Amino acid sequence: MHEASAIYTIRSQYSSLSAKEKQIADFILENPKESVNPSIEELAERIGISESTMVRFAKKLGYSGYQRFRIALARETISAQQQLFESEVREGDDIADVVFKHACTTLEETHATLNRTLIKEAASLMAKSRRLLLLGLGGSNIIALDAYHKLIRTGLVCQYSGDYHLQLMLASQAGEEDTALLISHTGSNHDTLSLAEELKGNGCRLIVLTSGPRSALARAADLVIAINAGHPSVVAESFSARIASLALIDVLYIEILEVLGDRGFEHLNKMRSVIAKRRI
Repeated sequence: MHEASAIYTIRSQYSSLSAKEKQIADFILENPKESVNPSIEELAERIGISESTMVRFAKKLGYSGYQRFRIALARETISAQQQLFESEVREGDDIADVVFKHACTTLEETHATLNRTLIKEAASLMAKSRRLLLLGLGGSNIIALDAYHKLIRTGLVCQYSGDYHLQLMLASQAGEEDTALLISHTGSNHDTLSLAEELKGNGCRLIVLTSGPRSALARAADLVIAINAGHPSVVAESFSARIASLALIDVLYIEILEVLGDRGFEHLNKMRSVIAKRRI
């Protein structure tokens, strides 16, 4: 892990930077806090340079990639509370109020901007697929598991794994008749992008659920279901995005049952009956 201060590193290596890299450095030095949460796509557009130049800039400073640089910058410019929460917590604030307020705001904004036509299109695509792959890494894997827990009730052939290498194996076996729901908060994780590349290379249809609708992952998708959580923070725990994601999974689940009609409800009732037998 890179130990030196990101700001110090920029200043100490400033003379070795190219003109475009100095443009990035100048912006970050003048706006360190404002440079943390925007995605690489958003910040590159704001500065007026390419994403590839952003990556070269980070690597020239000694980081393995832009994301590593972004984390280092966050550690020295954002308070410890902001590294945990998604909004500033002032002294005397009630923690429960902050968490619930932010969750409610994200749910309301996601609901307000939700593309209903796109949701129905995604549900139809999933309902007519030979197989459904439900994928995600880290915290997003928990959401993928929730999707698996729900969608398996519909009678659709669903595949899920909590292991990244097993997810890659599933992706390698996907084909043109299959659909993958790939979940990623930021849409910029290298391993997640590798999954997307494998899926698309095999002709699998790709639906992405993300807070980064302009991310590299979103650009690779056939359909993008966006969570309106503000900037997908690189360091915060993304509590509200997770809650909104789970709500969207519920929406997809019900829409898929609507598409399947009687066939879907037969499978659902059969599963409910089996589970009911185990209850006291």
